[in-house]
Amino acid sequence: MNHSFEIITSLQYENKALKAENRKLKSGQAFLGLKEHYKKEMAAKDRLIRELKKELARAHAETVTVRKYWSEVLDDLDAERKKDVSKAKQETKKMEACFLEERRKNEKLQDKLKEERRQKYEMGMELEKLKGLNQKLTAQVNRDFENSSIPSSLQGPGRKKVTNSRERTGRKPGGQPGHKVSGRKKHTPDKIIELGIPEKCIGNPDFYATGQYIVKQNVELMVRTYTTEYRARVWRNRKTGERVHAGFPEGIVNEVNYSGSVKAMAFLLGNECNVSHPKIKKFLYEVTGGELDLSIGMINGLCEEFSAKTEAEKQEITEKLMSSPVMNVDFTNANVNGQGAQVLVLASEQNKAALYIARECKGHKGILGTPLETYVGTAVHDHDRTFYSYGLRHQECIQHNIRYAKGSIENEPGLKWNHQMLGLLREMLHYRNQLGEEPLDPVKVAEYEKRYDEIIDLGDSEYEENPPGDYYRDGYNLCLRLREYKESELLFLHDKKVPADNSLCERLCRVYKRKQKQAMVFRSFENYKWLCDSLSVVYLLRQESGNVYSDITNIYERKRSHPKRKKEKEPASS
Repeated sequence: MNHSFEIITSLQYENKALKAENRKLKSGQAFLGLKEHYKKEMAAKDRLIRELKKELARAHAETVTVRKYWSEVLDDLDAERKKDVSKAKQETKKMEACFLEERRKNEKLQDKLKEERRQKYEMGMELEKLKGLNQKLTAQVNRDFENSSIPSSLQGPGRKKVTNSRERTGRKPGGQPGHKVSGRKKHTPDKIIELGIPEKCIGNPDFYATGQYIVKQNVELMVRTYTTEYRARVWRNRKTGERVHAGFPEGIVNEVNYSGSVKAMAFLLGNECNVSHPKIKKFLYEVTGGELDLSIGMINGLCEEFSAKTEAEKQEITEKLMSSPVMNVDFTNANVNGQGAQVLVLASEQNKAALYIARECKGHKGILGTPLETYVGTAVHDHDRTFYSYGLRHQECIQHNIRYAKGSIENEPGLKWNHQMLGLLREMLHYRNQLGEEPLDPVKVAEYEKRYDEIIDLGDSEYEENPPGDYYRDGYNLCLRLREYKESELLFLHDKKVPADNSLCERLCRVYKRKQKQAMVFRSFENYKWLCDSLSVVYLLRQESGNVYSDITNIYERKRSHPKRKKEKEPASS
């Protein structure tokens, strides 16, 4: 109720106020008052606008002035900038010109440097080439039988002197006091001459004969011929005119025939002593006082006859070689009618047999058809890879490795592996040689193999840092071969039957080489083959008999067809 009264009262007052305001608006008094107020406000605004315009005019004038000043300053700065830019452009042009000039000079220098580098490289290559060539020539000059595979017989006049490591004792040469006397061999005398009584003993009763003798012999050598003449009476048939005579003994064919003793003497002079055929003829003629005058043709045919009569011995040699657990093999060159040829040498130290085989060439073609082709034992040889295709196991010659290691030391002094390998090879050889009947020690052998591998690894690293040249590669090739064929290099440390080197074949090759050097050239392959056959049989006889001359004499007395050889020990005096 009260709330409604308040609202009504409020509305009545508001209505009264609106009515009063409406009366003012209708009368115009309010409009006039507002107009006067508007005029006043407009006059104040006009004054403010005029003042602001004046202020704007002053500001504009100042701006124009400042702009003018800034324009002048900027013009000055622009002029200076243009001067600086022009100057900078001139400097840049000068610098560009200098740069181009320096660039041209630099290009010339680069070309010159390039040319000098090229020349330096070529000079370096030429220097390396000359160094390698010098190393090769030095190695060739220094090559001998101690640092290469050259045999000592081919060393020539510049060979090294063999040093004598024995110390002088100051004693006189010959037998020393206290040593057992080994005098010259006494002979059965054919004639005895008893010397007379000394002069001081004649008629002096103080001297008497003791019955003892001082005996001194004078041995003479007399070579004489002993000729047996066979005579056969000729019988003639009266009716038919047929002439007949008794048959001559076998072998008596020519008017003059020479027995086995004569042939054996000439054969040994030619093939053991390497005497030329004319000198054999001359020697036998002179030593017999002109009784024995052999023809050169007869002497030349002795090897053919000897080869034809020793088929049984050659078969025995082959059987011995094929049954041997170890065989030494090697090739050596020959000269047949001006053409190169080869001798294949097969030898067995256990069975004491050796075979010289005449071949036209080496390699697989040279082995074809020989006992080595079907051999199933251990082959000892040099570093010829051809031999690895034959036999079950292999042993390379350690002495050859020692020689190549020496050559590497002389021609590659900056390396260490070659010194160590040379010492190890010598140490292993010494260990093997001093064993005697003792067995091989597996622990010692394993230690040697470990050191062997370490030295090869050192060699690989050294050659990686210092690659071998084109002119001397023997040391590098030795290092590669020792690694690749390790099993074949150290087989002698695992089997005592296997020798450490191929010295047996080298000695046998020298026998042929001495004959080749004396003969110079063989006129036919047949003569060359017959000589090889003869050397093989002589080696067999040397191993079995004490008197090769008697054995060869008996061989020459045989028939040509001799199916099987009977081993007969002839007395030395036969």
